[in-house]
Amino acid sequence: MKIAVIGASAGVGLQATRLALEKGHEVTTLSRRVVSLPDHAKLRRVQGSATSLNDVRAAVTGADAILVTLGVKSPFVTTLFSDSARLLLQVHQETGSSPTLIVLTGFGTGNSWSYNPFPMKILFTLLLKKVYADKSEQERVIASGYPRWEIVRPGRLTNGTMTGHYRVLDNLVKGMRVGAISRSDVAHFMVTQAENPTCLGKYAALTY
Repeated sequence: MKIAVIGASAGVGLQATRLALEKGHEVTTLSRRVVSLPDHAKLRRVQGSATSLNDVRAAVTGADAILVTLGVKSPFVTTLFSDSARLLLQVHQETGSSPTLIVLTGFGTGNSWSYNPFPMKILFTLLLKKVYADKSEQERVIASGYPRWEIVRPGRLTNGTMTGHYRVLDNLVKGMRVGAISRSDVAHFMVTQAENPTCLGKYAALTY
């Protein structure tokens, strides 16, 4: 299948790109930097921005699934996440196509905020408030305007190895614990869902 990865130069996006190629898929990536991406016959690299309509259109046209794995260097001011979501909706409306859209955000966005433990709420309030506010808006834009979506909300990301064994929690329950998970396992979940989307219309929290 054809998979587009938006935000592929590092972290979950880079891991997802590598895994999708290993599994034989055709992959198109969109990222500002392409030096970290592997050379591969089935890889097409688009160097550009997730906030450029032309770049997004070039990356996702013809895709069967789109993985959005954006990140920011500064946690204090950003509209990257919501801006990119609006462009994806615009491309969808222009083309009339609806590939499965799998969007990485984080546990603590939207209605999951109140289910975080108190120390995490303090961390988000002090350091990540604006990032998570924009990620929450990203979720709202996608869920209200795109027909085939999944939101992926992992706990704290680590550089651990891929195990393929983790919990997927798609219901918010009082007392639930969403802890650390490796970027590689988040990538595993996203690529697996691209192949067989079992969580459409759901907010999947990932943890061990």
